[in-house]
Amino acid sequence: MSERAFQEEELIEEDMGTPGREMRIPLLEELEEVVPHRITFVLVLSAFFAVCGSYVFGNAVSYSSPAESGIMDELGLSLAEYSVFGSILTVGGLLGALCSGKIADLIGRRGAMWVTDVSGIVGWCAIFLSESAWSLDLGRLLLGFGVGLASYVVPVYIAEVTPKNLRGGFVSLCMLVIACGMSMTYIIGSVLNWRILACLGTIPCLLQLVGLFLVPESPRWLAKIGREKDMKAALQHLRGKNADISKETSEIEGYIETCQQASEHRILYIFQRKYAKALTVGLGLMIFQQLGGLDAYGFYMSSILERAGASSTAGSITTAIVRLAANIVAVFLMDKFGRRPLLLVSASGACLAGFLIGLSFLLQDYHQSTDVVSTLTFIGIVVFSGFFSLGLGGIPWIIMAEVSEKSGAPATFPKSYFPNKCEGIGRKPRQYGQLVRFLACVLHLQLFL
Repeated sequence: MSERAFQEEELIEEDMGTPGREMRIPLLEELEEVVPHRITFVLVLSAFFAVCGSYVFGNAVSYSSPAESGIMDELGLSLAEYSVFGSILTVGGLLGALCSGKIADLIGRRGAMWVTDVSGIVGWCAIFLSESAWSLDLGRLLLGFGVGLASYVVPVYIAEVTPKNLRGGFVSLCMLVIACGMSMTYIIGSVLNWRILACLGTIPCLLQLVGLFLVPESPRWLAKIGREKDMKAALQHLRGKNADISKETSEIEGYIETCQQASEHRILYIFQRKYAKALTVGLGLMIFQQLGGLDAYGFYMSSILERAGASSTAGSITTAIVRLAANIVAVFLMDKFGRRPLLLVSASGACLAGFLIGLSFLLQDYHQSTDVVSTLTFIGIVVFSGFFSLGLGGIPWIIMAEVSEKSGAPATFPKSYFPNKCEGIGRKPRQYGQLVRFLACVLHLQLFL
């Protein structure tokens, strides 16, 4: 037995044998050594086709804003009917997030992404061909299901195919591409018809659907289901023809073996007193992230700007540029200044912007100057989008991982942003985090409407 295997066995025996301690599933990074790997073409290609799902996420979330006036005028929808269309995306997201872990484990990471693509293509086609409210809602619901599933499986796949020393940079692409998808939809939607915009939404779905045939399945998932030969072939393909994968292969096998020795935990296992603080902070941030109003502004930005007397086209384009820039800046500032300061700045700025927007409509009720109302609303929405993207957009996921790690929670939350991919409680955090996220989003949109 190798020294490393002996140490892992000691860790398992210690956790099982110590009175009053439950068995702990080691996190993925705890069984990995930092082995430098170069970036290969196959690795980049795998990440590129995976983040197409993140682009679809941003595209779907922001679609209802530029399409609002066109759909309501052409199909004669009432405000209530269009509100259902806008918010039903989150209902589909709930369903997708609820079954995302099971689907990804049952048919693999690529298989789960194919499901999101089919759901997205059918959803966009239903919207494109719609002549009534019910087909619009059906298409939006299917899009939401794909978004809920993609929000789990895309980052999981990227985390599993990249080596540890490159994982952080590749994983950060997810939030950046979501922002790109939202920004491009605002910009393109300001000049194109809503049907053409829906038709364009199928392109990233088709690109991912075809592209996934060209990249390997997750080596960790292959090892988990016992396909050791395929796992080694996939890992060699990802790391390069001449790369030495022996150490990484043994780490993956040791990790899977450790997971298999762990007992199956129920989700109620995390609701213990000793994990209360980590759970409250982690899930609380996810709830307040959604109650902050990003999706309400994203879904109905054009309507808000028009009612304030501002230009919806100029507002959408400006917001798109600011949001994209803020996401890029956040990537560089996050590790330099820390999560908490950036989150405090982000929340403070978003709060101030929300106050400006509320003040503008209060002034409108008192029949104040239209120029003042439109200016305050325009500035408020742009500032809100920028500050929200700077911290509240992505940091809650990272904090949820880090506070649980410090509290000693046994793989309860993902480390370094993503979950432990084992059966049982290990794979649940991001899946249930997404479920909480969409539940809070549904609640906020209902309050908004």
